[in-house]
Amino acid sequence: MTSSLHIDTDQRGVCTITLNRPERHNAFDADLISELLAALQQITSNDEVRVVIITGAGESFSSGADLNWMRTSINYDEAANRQDAQKLSDLMMSLYKLSKPTIARVNGSAFGGGIGLIACCDIAIAANNAQFAFTEVNLGLAPAVISPYILMSIGPRHARRLFLTAERFGSHEALHFGLVHQVSGVDMLDEAVDKQVHHLLKAGPEAIKACKSLTQNPVDEDELIRLIASLRTSAEGQEGLMAFLEKCKPSWVKD
Repeated sequence: MTSSLHIDTDQRGVCTITLNRPERHNAFDADLISELLAALQQITSNDEVRVVIITGAGESFSSGADLNWMRTSINYDEAANRQDAQKLSDLMMSLYKLSKPTIARVNGSAFGGGIGLIACCDIAIAANNAQFAFTEVNLGLAPAVISPYILMSIGPRHARRLFLTAERFGSHEALHFGLVHQVSGVDMLDEAVDKQVHHLLKAGPEAIKACKSLTQNPVDEDELIRLIASLRTSAEGQEGLMAFLEKCKPSWVKD
């Protein structure tokens, strides 16, 4: 089986995790979530790793949930959806709580859960051609599991608008909202990331851990998992998912 990730750690202890499903725009499925969670758990106990970079292979950072994975979830009951959501929640929490500094190298567009990964990282640098959107509401769903991290990044006012409208926005708007810290030309992205790595490698690893702990707040994940599981099995959620997969409009869309 082909790995959904490519992981490389250089001699400085900089570990680059590349979402490696370019043919699917690095979309999430059960395998990618499990592999990424396992990688983060291994990194936690590896003192040789000083900095973690997350990026995507190909033109996209991550398009969110994989279509085939979504198709399978239509047949899940609420209990199965809770298990499914728990895994994604574990991934986001592990990335957010990781004791090593993290950089999202946003090489291309990100949607839904892909934006969650960005918000969970300590530093986010985006290519100037990237596009973003929270598209869940168009499927009769909500970005429940990732919402605490988005709210911490961009605040409730911006989040409310973007969650409700599902509109696309570009890198410079993402910078304005606070989702990313810097926008770079595509050909200068590595240089911009390396500059941040340079700063991080100058800091004491234990001091980094202490600084991260100062900024992290508890998240009530159980309520969020119940919400997404309930929405996925609701009549609206089922209709929205099916309409999306069949490339037609759900009944609530009014032209």
